[in-house]
Amino acid sequence: MPWREEDVAAYQRRWPIGTRQRVWLDVLLYTGLRRGDAVRLGRQHVRDGFATLKTEKTGMEVVLQMLPPLAETLAIGPCGDLHFIVGADGKALTKEAFGNAFRVACNKAGQRASAHGVRKLAATRMANNGATVAQLEAVFGWSGGRMASHYTRSADRRRLSQSSMHMLMNDERTNPPHLRGKCGKKGEKRNSIKEIFR
Repeated sequence: MPWREEDVAAYQRRWPIGTRQRVWLDVLLYTGLRRGDAVRLGRQHVRDGFATLKTEKTGMEVVLQMLPPLAETLAIGPCGDLHFIVGADGKALTKEAFGNAFRVACNKAGQRASAHGVRKLAATRMANNGATVAQLEAVFGWSGGRMASHYTRSADRRRLSQSSMHMLMNDERTNPPHLRGKCGKKGEKRNSIKEIFR
């Protein structure tokens, strides 16, 4: 199940910067990596502000910019050098152990969520911000267009609708009968949309 932005806010309130649980979320959210790749990510993968990693599931190489929020979180830690994601003992976690620990952290933040849901939110964020299929595939290590199109489809529909709704109006810009007197014709004073649809 994908996370929502309010889930991120709730988790961040419970686990502020300076906790290992916050490192966990920020690595997932600002890289879009699967948990198996996220637990392998470390300083050895980063050069000149970019992390390069071959993904475990598909073998695709991804090159990810280390975004400022993630860089800030990692600078404060706690995290390891060869593995940014570590447990309470400072040692690397397997993807299974990390999945379980992350679920516990989510529960303590009042959520029933998983690491994979963060990846879905990351893809949704990118699509909503105008990312193309090619851009999504480059970041998430997909190919063939199917997965990336899943995220861009709804985002594109919303953008296209917002930019084209005015085309529903006729050339004279008159209103349908049920709105006459409420909106007025072109040039007349109009009530706000909120007033009309109360």
